[in-house]
Formats: sequence, structure tokens, C-alpha cells
Amino acid sequence: MSEQLHPMAPHHLPFYLASGSEVDTLMVVMGLFLVGAVFWVGTLYWRLHSLPERMAHKSQKLQFEIVAVLGLISLFTHIHAFWVAGLLLALIDIPDFGTPLRSIADSVEKIADRDSGDETGRVNGEAVLDPSKAEPVLREHHNA
Repeated sequence: MSEQLHPMAPHHLPFYLASGSEVDTLMVVMGLFLVGAVFWVGTLYWRLHSLPERMAHKSQKLQFEIVAVLGLISLFTHIHAFWVAGLLLALIDIPDFGTPLRSIADSVEKIADRDSGDETGRVNGEAVLDPSKAEPVLREHHNA
């Protein structure tokens, strides 16, 4: 049985169509393009997903950790509200209350160490739990 082409069929195939025994070049190129596109979209997704963490990286450690946890929760639960909350938290600059309070506490501690033995309930640098033992120190202080 000989294959005869229909009289209206073209006598040559376009470059992107392969005959039965050849490698389909278009399919190979499109397969590579699809794999590359999937990797590109995946990296774009990961960059977008880590946006709040990268923004909060410049802020305080506690704020960064909260944003990172919200990002992980949104990644594993697919609840996008956690991601939005992490993004909003990363955008807000939380004031640092810890440093001034720590400075005040250090200053008060230095003042307390300098004044030890002066009506503070300390005798020779040691805290006195019984007020009756602190009376001689108070009397000596008033007599001096």
C-alpha cells in the first residue's frame, strides 16, 4: 500500500512539525521552557513570600522573630492573613522601650551601689532583711 498525499495537501511540512521518525524539536524546546518557567515562578514566589522577613531584618530581634513565625505559619497553613499581618508588622517601626529602661535600671543600680550603707537597708554592702539589725547603722549615720 503506497501512501499518496491528498492533492490539496502541502508537499513539505513546516519546520516545527516532525515526521514520525524524527525528534520533535518544538516539544523539546517547550518542555525546557516549561521547566525554566516553573523554576522562575517558584523563585518569584519565594522572594515575595520572604518579603516581610527581609523588611523586618533591619528592625529589632523580637519583631523579626514574630514576622518570621507569621511567615512560616502562613506558608504551612495557607492562611494569607498571617502573611499580611507579618507584612504590616514589618512595615511598622515599633519604638524601642527596652534600651532606655535598661539604661535607667543600670543607673539606679550604680546609684544604689554607691550609697550602700546609707539608710538603704544595707550593712557593709549586704542587704539586711531584719530591720532591727539596720538600726545601729542608722544611729551611727545620724551620730556622725
